Amino acid sequence: MRLLLAPMEGLLDADLRDVLTRACSYDWAVSEFARVSGTLLPHRFYRRISPELLSGGRTAAAVPVRLQLLGSDPACLADNAARLVELAPPGVDLNFGCPAPTVNRHRGGAVLLDEPELLHRIAAAVRAAVPAGIPFTAKMRLGVADTARAVECAQALAAGGVEALVVHARTKLDGYRPPAHWAWIARIAEAVDISVTANGEVWSEADWRRCRAESGVADVMLGRGAVADPFLARRLRAHGGEAGRVIDREAEWAELRPLLALYWKRVQVRLRPQHSPGRLKQWLNLLRRNYPQAEQLFREIRAARRPPEIEAALARHGIAAVALPLAA
Repeated sequence: MRLLLAPMEGLLDADLRDVLTRACSYDWAVSEFARVSGTLLPHRFYRRISPELLSGGRTAAAVPVRLQLLGSDPACLADNAARLVELAPPGVDLNFGCPAPTVNRHRGGAVLLDEPELLHRIAAAVRAAVPAGIPFTAKMRLGVADTARAVECAQALAAGGVEALVVHARTKLDGYRPPAHWAWIARIAEAVDISVTANGEVWSEADWRRCRAESGVADVMLGRGAVADPFLARRLRAHGGEAGRVIDREAEWAELRPLLALYWKRVQVRLRPQHSPGRLKQWLNLLRRNYPQAEQLFREIRAARRPPEIEAALARHGIAAVALPLAA
């Protein structure tokens, strides 16, 4: 069983990736996408979206981070992949899963799933630019408006040289609305001879068990579920998703407090003061699905606009006093 940490534009960035991989061990993580559109991106761009490249391509907890490319021009993507591999990333990934309208309007992400022949050309071009020693993977959805070409798209990517595939079990038009159609992953896995990983709507151990049963695949990528429940992957590894286990949320919250402090410190270093409170609120908003303490803290800072207000609320919850250093 492999557990992967998903890329999530605007949410699961390097700061949160660092914190979540301290909480749990993942086989690998994937960066936010590098948008490729007619230019050759400089090394500094890749280091910005994945500062792990400055540390051997791994987080402070030693989880490898694969770099994700997004675009529709095979030649330009290949040129950028060649530039990227100069930095020796732990892997190169292609994005055919983003459903964001602004991305799709510029022919990036899931909108390309109506064009399996283009997917094949992209995969083949990038495969030629990525040395065999660097893993080459892709992530896709089930289609744009429907699932009619899902298998064809997966086969096109596999034929183009993609070594492994993550399938988010919804279409572009589905967005993030439940349910995820895990049974479609089983059809895709049967149709290709490469590894397939399931993704979408795995928030709990029960979801994980159902996902594996319906998809027929052993490996799962966690996204919002990992953000809302930072210790989910650890429990899955320790107990195999055993049904009926009681989760000690109080004990987990005690572990989360220093991680929240670390995250707050990191976003303040990277973002302007007017933007850093929003990132902390974004994480707490998901954490409150599982932790009543996060609900209380979120309510206290919901209207806060300035870092000193956030600092005061964190101190009241005993968080600021347990801050961790930035480096492991």
